[in-house]
Amino acid sequence: MHAQGWYRDPFHRHEDRYFSDGHPTELVRDGAAETMDPPPDGPMPEAVTEVPLPPAPEGEDLLRADEVAWVPTAFEAATGAVTEAANTSLPLWPSPEVTAEE
Repeated sequence: MHAQGWYRDPFHRHEDRYFSDGHPTELVRDGAAETMDPPPDGPMPEAVTEVPLPPAPEGEDLLRADEVAWVPTAFEAATGAVTEAANTSLPLWPSPEVTAEE
């Protein structure tokens, strides 16, 4: 598997460097600041170490049983269209009938 995502910068020029398909990119970050810095030419001096994800605050990763994660817009419900951001694993909720007269 190729490195994909944020890893500690193996060149030690920044805190983290973004990797795509196993290759270092020019996207780097130090703290919360993201900038661009092309990786140096040549092989990486060491193996990459993945940046651990911070833990979710207590209960922040949970949904209540009665909480709706996504509700289609009237257009989506009427036409059956969904947006890319929509969670298509959820059922489409009933919506008011849309008629040609409206």
